[in-house]
Amino acid sequence: MIVIKPFEEEKTRNIFSQSVVLLTTILVFISIGFVKRDPVAVYSFTRGFAIEFRMDGPAVLFAGMVAVMWPLVMLYAFDYMKGTIHPNVFFAFYVMTYGITLGVAFAANMTTLYVFYEMLTLVTIPLVSYYQDHESMYAGRKYAAYTVGGASLAFFAVVASTMLGDAGEFIYGGSLAAGSSRLLEIAFVFGFFGFGAKAAVFPLYSWLPSASVAPTPVTALLHAVAVVNSGVFAVSRLVWYVYGAERLSGTWMQVVTVITVSFTLVFAAVMALKERHFKRRLAYSTVSNLSYMLFGILLMSTHGFQAGMMHMLFHGVIKMSLFLCAGAFMHGTGNAYIYQINGIGRKMPVTFAFYTLGALSLTGIPLFCGFVSKWNLIMAGLEAESFPGMLGTVCLIAAAFLCAMYTLTVSIRAFFPMDGSDRYEGNTEVKEAHPLMLVPIVVFGILNVVMGIFPGPVMDLIGKIASGMI
Repeated sequence: MIVIKPFEEEKTRNIFSQSVVLLTTILVFISIGFVKRDPVAVYSFTRGFAIEFRMDGPAVLFAGMVAVMWPLVMLYAFDYMKGTIHPNVFFAFYVMTYGITLGVAFAANMTTLYVFYEMLTLVTIPLVSYYQDHESMYAGRKYAAYTVGGASLAFFAVVASTMLGDAGEFIYGGSLAAGSSRLLEIAFVFGFFGFGAKAAVFPLYSWLPSASVAPTPVTALLHAVAVVNSGVFAVSRLVWYVYGAERLSGTWMQVVTVITVSFTLVFAAVMALKERHFKRRLAYSTVSNLSYMLFGILLMSTHGFQAGMMHMLFHGVIKMSLFLCAGAFMHGTGNAYIYQINGIGRKMPVTFAFYTLGALSLTGIPLFCGFVSKWNLIMAGLEAESFPGMLGTVCLIAAAFLCAMYTLTVSIRAFFPMDGSDRYEGNTEVKEAHPLMLVPIVVFGILNVVMGIFPGPVMDLIGKIASGMI
């Protein structure tokens, strides 16, 4: 509707966009509560290749978190995007991205997942290159090259698992026929790196920091939920629902993939510490934390799977808050670098108070949700009593220390200026973010604390998903 008949009035466009998003969210939760768990075929191609949807456990988790977060960030976008070029284009693609992300969540087989995975790339390219300057266009091209190239690798795994298995269906424990095949082993590694391109595994990570040039509502959802978590979600489907943990456990495939994610999570944390641009620092942090999730999934244990999916949810909440705080700072001051934060906490106390809560959580401090998922990842790694488990655990602990350094130094600068120099002292133009931007920041901050103090219900739900009970 926004594309066919562009809105001339901002208020009308905002009401329409939020109405569509809210209605979709309501339908998602109705589906979660009442739709049967059986797969529904929409279209069949040939020899097992078909578009099918199903509401199983991972779909409930991924779709549920997306459905909660999207309407909140839409509120943030209304103020952030005010006065920008082509707002109709922005909101049209922003709403389309929501629907396509849900398609990834509800996919019942590899073919459906792949189709929506590719569509997600196509609808987010205009959002990454939205500002249409040289930096944005370069970031858009780089994003397209990495993610489309990754999808070409993943296509090998899609075809192999569909032709040699049960039509690529997602069945807990794996849908491939028993027995070993060198072709399937190679296909798994191709699929891991192919889907891992969106999850920013090394060496396919550099598109993510570059994409931080996009508007903050885009980077928040792309870097915390939609695109990057689609990569993690696809890998979890490949590991647990197509190949099966029993087939992969102890193989060279597990060793190669765990070494990759272990290196990625430390390497990205070091890069985050070196980075001086605010959003790019958070982007490198995302690269690191995505590999936390993949580490849990690749441990091939139900506890590891539970911890990895738990971190996917909790990291989404935390990083959403951090990106929105960074965007509020950049939007309100016109600055983007860490050294320019000196003293801003006294002008934007609410924004940076909630940033600090998110930083503490991401570091893994108790009473915040980040501690719960990181603790479970460490415990799952130690329980594995294997080389991949020990390696990943050591790397995870090292990355957690680096995380404290690159996140909390921002809070220190904001409230305790370096050398006592308050960059914003006497500047009456800089003030707290607009209420539309503050509401989602506060909500995500509260969720961060509540799920950290009372993690039981979420842990029970994800535990049942990881055990194949849902």
